[in-house]
Amino acid sequence: MSKQTNEIYDFGPFHLDRQEHLLQRAGAIISLTPKAFDLLLALVERHGRLVEKEELFQVVWPDAIVEESNLSSNIALIRKALGDGENGLKLIETVPKRGYRFVAEVREGSHADPAPLVMASAPPARRWVWSVVFLAAGVIVGVAGWAIWRIAFRPSPTLAPPRVVPFTSFPGNEMQPSFSPDGNQIAFVWDGGKEDNPDIYVKQLDNESLLRLTTNPAADLWPCWSPDGRYIAFTRELKEGAGLYLIPSLGGAERRISQLSSGAGLNQISWSPDGDWLAIQDKSSPEEPPGIFLVARETGERRKLTSPPAVAHADRFPAISPDGKTVAFVRFISSGVGDLYLAPTAGGEARRLTFDNTSTATAVWTPDSREILFLSNRMRGGGSTYSLWRVPATGGTPVEVEAAGRNLTSLAASRQGQRLAWTQTINDDNIWRMELADAASPKGRKEPPPSAKSAKLLIFSTRLDASPDFSPDGKRVAFASDRSGSPEIWVADSTGEHPVQLTAFNRGVTGSPRWSPNGREIVFDGRATGSTDIYVISAEGGQPRRLTTDPAEDAVPSWSRDGNWIYFSSKRSGSAQIWRIPAAGGQAIQVTSQGGVDSMESPDGKFLYYTKARYAPGIWSKPVAGGEETFVLDHHRAGYWRYWAVVERGIYFATAEQPERPLIEFFDFATGQVTPVAVLERGIERAMSGLAVSPDGRWLIWSQLDQVGSDIMLMENSR
Repeated sequence: MSKQTNEIYDFGPFHLDRQEHLLQRAGAIISLTPKAFDLLLALVERHGRLVEKEELFQVVWPDAIVEESNLSSNIALIRKALGDGENGLKLIETVPKRGYRFVAEVREGSHADPAPLVMASAPPARRWVWSVVFLAAGVIVGVAGWAIWRIAFRPSPTLAPPRVVPFTSFPGNEMQPSFSPDGNQIAFVWDGGKEDNPDIYVKQLDNESLLRLTTNPAADLWPCWSPDGRYIAFTRELKEGAGLYLIPSLGGAERRISQLSSGAGLNQISWSPDGDWLAIQDKSSPEEPPGIFLVARETGERRKLTSPPAVAHADRFPAISPDGKTVAFVRFISSGVGDLYLAPTAGGEARRLTFDNTSTATAVWTPDSREILFLSNRMRGGGSTYSLWRVPATGGTPVEVEAAGRNLTSLAASRQGQRLAWTQTINDDNIWRMELADAASPKGRKEPPPSAKSAKLLIFSTRLDASPDFSPDGKRVAFASDRSGSPEIWVADSTGEHPVQLTAFNRGVTGSPRWSPNGREIVFDGRATGSTDIYVISAEGGQPRRLTTDPAEDAVPSWSRDGNWIYFSSKRSGSAQIWRIPAAGGQAIQVTSQGGVDSMESPDGKFLYYTKARYAPGIWSKPVAGGEETFVLDHHRAGYWRYWAVVERGIYFATAEQPERPLIEFFDFATGQVTPVAVLERGIERAMSGLAVSPDGRWLIWSQLDQVGSDIMLMENSR
């Protein structure tokens, strides 16, 4: 059929309408940004053939010069909106370095008027008589039905269906929305499109103009509107420490309310209904896990509301109920596992509300204080696929709000309850490989360090692929990926081909794989039972063997060079320390006493190298046979978690000094000198480990965050 401007397309369960600019799945509207919709339409129109990148640029961005990353990020957004790659659904095929092909079967149609219904067997006069008869009968039935309905039922107002639309579509990342008291404005965080300076902005729902409230070069996060609408509270992450601040909602001078010991990055804020107190995450001492505190707006006075157990990771994301009686929060028993809890704001024991043992994020209350809306990857097997759920405050089975979609973070609700807002994210981590031009002598390299443009994609998908580790013979790579829908351990050839899934926990978070010295087994950490434990699995697959059972978080394992021991980090003694356990199973023994998170032995097995905090810089060492620890690397280097590898001559590591373009460097044991190795083209995902060197010292592989972005979505007519 000829191409018209009113064409419609059906593929799988989807219906795409060019004229209405509408995408539906089984009748439910799927929201896409305008450019993402245009890109999908271009691919669907050309279904079955390769569409070159240049052609897509000309069709979708005819009057603009855009980077290739813009195309790939929109493709990722489309794939995630359609669920491409999930449950066997295959829609868009990537042709490396060329373009994309829409491979699903497409049925085309149009909005042409249907032909009139004619009773061909009756002559014209009889057709007229029959028309009158049918019309009269229809009127009689209609009037009777209306009368019965009026007698039996009371009329109720018609509720419009929920509608999800983009609230922002700026370049970069917009996140952490907060509604004004009247529900007509949203305060949010935007990095300005350069991903370098998150600040607080305000935008009206019916206006595209922006009010920028903060300009500090530090990260300003988690805005929260005061109940009277006069102020916006937010957190700021400074080098000297985080703080809780207030700023007038129309702009003006800032005021710091309190210093925060637990940082600003995950510190969601919630106001009490009277506006006198703010709920935050913090801690009273460095040793204890963060809990929920109330901070007085005027005086900075602090009241501790929750005290998580010593083995817990943290209490986060407080949300005070509209009646002011209860605070909802998430208690994390490990870094990836948390459930909803409720605690009285007047003080008292916390009550557990959900029992999923998966990851739960931000929560908000309905206006009547009867229900809680929250984000969780429950029923998704863990990983980064968060969706919206609701649960009664009295307890019960959570119900998914399917209209919201997936990949959601930082939820907000208007006070009236008719609007919701959240962040929708696009994150794609892949594993890259580059050849070390002079691996035996990196100290001879001169400034500036080479770019990693010569690097090649090794292991990739539209989901997370991270935590790579070479097998002892260099022929295979173990890695963590959620491409199957949940984070699992995978193995592929050293060329990235023939990936095979080893584990199938289908819940929690699984990662940090390390090969045994003989290449027969892989150790990893898993959160399949709620707590984080150490597991060992055959490199060929099979049933994993659980090595630790302590209720504390046991994570980040590595092997001793002789294969007899497995090191790991645990809080079972009250703080994060390095422990070791026989590889065959047995009693765990504490190794460090002054902190330890990530560890690995030197190639000769004489020294243990380790870091002391998840994101804190610095690497220490101590003799395996026993002795005092020694500081190895400068404190401003090695700031990424497990982005380092010990080889015979020194340590390769990624620095955190320039997050937008991380630098891989080499520390020489003999000279104590640090030499640049390569500048990466993209940022690094700090939440997952990601650097390894091949046994022959020829290849360097790392996990890289290739696509990242987020927009704020708005749901109207929420109920």
